[in-house]
Amino acid sequence: MYWTERLRGVTLTPVFTDPTGSWLLVVPLAPAIVLGIAAGSVRRCSRTSSAWSRARAATVVAVLAAVLVAVLRVIDGASSGSFVRLDSLTAVMLGLIAFVGWVVVRFSSTYLAGDPFEQRYAARMLATLAAVSLVVVANHLVVLVAAWTAASLALHGLLTFFGDRPVAVAVAHKKFLLARVADVCMIGAVVAFARTFDTLRIDEITARASVADSLPAGGRIAVALIAVAALLKCAQLPFHGWLIQVMEAPTPVSALLHAGVVNLGGFVLLRFAPVVDQAVETRTLLVVAGVSTAVIASLVMTTRVSVKVALVWSTCAQMGFMLMQCGIGLWEMALLHLVAHSLYKAHSFLGAGGTVRRTQRRQLAPRPAVPTFGELAVGTLTAVVGTAAVALGWEALPGTSALSPATWVLLAIVALALVPLVVPKDRGLRASSLVRALAVPVAYLALHEVFAGFVPSGPTAPAALLAFVIAGTVTLFVLQSASHLRSDGAVVCRLRPWIYAGLFLDDAFTRLAFAVWPPPEPKVRPTPLPQQNVVASIARPTERPSSSMWPVVVGSDAS
Repeated sequence: MYWTERLRGVTLTPVFTDPTGSWLLVVPLAPAIVLGIAAGSVRRCSRTSSAWSRARAATVVAVLAAVLVAVLRVIDGASSGSFVRLDSLTAVMLGLIAFVGWVVVRFSSTYLAGDPFEQRYAARMLATLAAVSLVVVANHLVVLVAAWTAASLALHGLLTFFGDRPVAVAVAHKKFLLARVADVCMIGAVVAFARTFDTLRIDEITARASVADSLPAGGRIAVALIAVAALLKCAQLPFHGWLIQVMEAPTPVSALLHAGVVNLGGFVLLRFAPVVDQAVETRTLLVVAGVSTAVIASLVMTTRVSVKVALVWSTCAQMGFMLMQCGIGLWEMALLHLVAHSLYKAHSFLGAGGTVRRTQRRQLAPRPAVPTFGELAVGTLTAVVGTAAVALGWEALPGTSALSPATWVLLAIVALALVPLVVPKDRGLRASSLVRALAVPVAYLALHEVFAGFVPSGPTAPAALLAFVIAGTVTLFVLQSASHLRSDGAVVCRLRPWIYAGLFLDDAFTRLAFAVWPPPEPKVRPTPLPQQNVVASIARPTERPSSSMWPVVVGSDAS
């Protein structure tokens, strides 16, 4: 039956009365529906093998559903319903989530074999994937906020999988507090958008914002709240500590967190790209916070010995870089960064053992000679001139348009990143090294054209924001170069303890957060291994258990 309800001028219409949204509700939501049903079924499984079989089957169905969504997008084009949306961004993200989820679930079935709570783990993993899929297909603000909150709560269950570890419980609690603050910001954004545009459909909000001469005050407040929520959930400084310290969770959980869940803030900003483009204060917030986080996290990463901790600091820096791209209007590059980072981090965490072995071999090998200041200057000049030549040659190709100022800024960052590849060695600069280095900006520009078909660029960012990006990147390059050239210099030695500690930002935030809401006590977790008191209670006091009957318990009186 057709019914409507008006709340302060906002019309809420069920999706089932929308002729364009009825079929759309089934197809894009297929991964979420299948994963959710499987998550509930796993809890009722009588055997662990059956639970993992159902979980793997659910992820396979999700992959096939994602392929079907992509085919429908190509055949029928983009379309939107009251609650769900099918466009190029939806197809790309669903494919990414389904593929990463399939890999992580297969890895988890072996990684957690024999754990007494592996069925519970499988259910929470599938529930997290279902909630993330729902975020991707949502075209209604209420659905998006509810799904994003559900993904955070399901992930919390995974982060506290080893609930007997005090560090795991405390860090997950800190993340829980930040996530709830982000949820409050999103609820505030819902109210502000509803009162400003009289609708909660995301496509209608972005369409009205894109044609407006100036964004109303309510829209500016709403998009600023969304940006704050994205900063909190993307672990930007000074709210980054939970991401750095959450290493107590199982490795597949870290892979899923860094490959998908922490990226959702960038995806939500992509959904509201036309609104962000109209709010210069929101763009300033994203650029300042993103560049600051990228610079500091990149410096801290170079001081870490642990491979997994270095990967986490890398994620923090990469999220800052992605949010900076959103702030300067390069939405297609932000999407490219999101996809590439997700695949890279999933592979890095799941292959962390091999990374450790390669790192150990590299540490045992003779260290290469430190380049001189002259060699570094030559390498910098070569990288900058070579990248500029590639960009100018790209603009001269038929069918390509002139590069925007924001794109030139990113190419400058790429040029500085290529300096280690083109620094002349003992025998000078090799042609093969130069070719490999210049292939990077070529691939970057080619992917820029590809992803521009999925998400178009926004208007050119103000010159002050572009200058801030350049200043932050040059500062990072100078500090890293100085640490290589003069590792024992007075400035480097004074900065190193502060950089190693992350400027002590997380310490201050942790004290404040735990003063407001202390973390809960760890829970006792049963173990399948024999315990000391079990051996002592079974064995008779006058008899000594033989080694053929009882396993040796290190440190026990029974031995």
